[in-house]
Amino acid sequence: MASKRIVIGVCGGIACYKVCDVVSLLYQRGFDVTVIMTQAAQKFVKPFTFQTLSHKKVYTDLFDETQFDPSHIYLADNADLFLIAPATADVIAKLAVGIADDLLTTCALALKAPLMLAPSMNDNMWNHPTVKTNLTTLGARGALCVAPDVGYLACDRVGAGRLPAPEVIVAAVEKLLGPGPGRTFPVGK
Repeated sequence: MASKRIVIGVCGGIACYKVCDVVSLLYQRGFDVTVIMTQAAQKFVKPFTFQTLSHKKVYTDLFDETQFDPSHIYLADNADLFLIAPATADVIAKLAVGIADDLLTTCALALKAPLMLAPSMNDNMWNHPTVKTNLTTLGARGALCVAPDVGYLACDRVGAGRLPAPEVIVAAVEKLLGPGPGRTFPVGK
């Protein structure tokens, strides 16, 4: 069974640390995982962390001069799924109105594969009518949403907006794409 190719767009938010586990779990299950990070995401987690977990180059710059093919087209054309986690209010708004001002948003707009969002933000932001309208717009275009959990938020509040557990996100991916082919690992001494 061929590995399904998943591009994971990581946006800037404290929940970035949970996406490390999402990448690791998907890799362990045999998916081919490529990570795109926004500049804001790199303030929370370094690209090397995702490179180590995915065993692949991490893309951070729309104008990567080391690659001949335009990254946003190459990644979009070769994805079986584009997962954005954490999907911030900012990136949700950009995608809803078609703003493509970085590698992640440009790739998302060039995409023909399914788009899955795993939102994470403050509860006031999550409940804001603009965010709801933007998600409705994206849903009408076929985007899937893994709803955020209710729980303790980094802003020292309890409410809706918490990124779902990595296992929940992985289960949503496998529901859409089917289970990964698995990966065998050598047993250590």
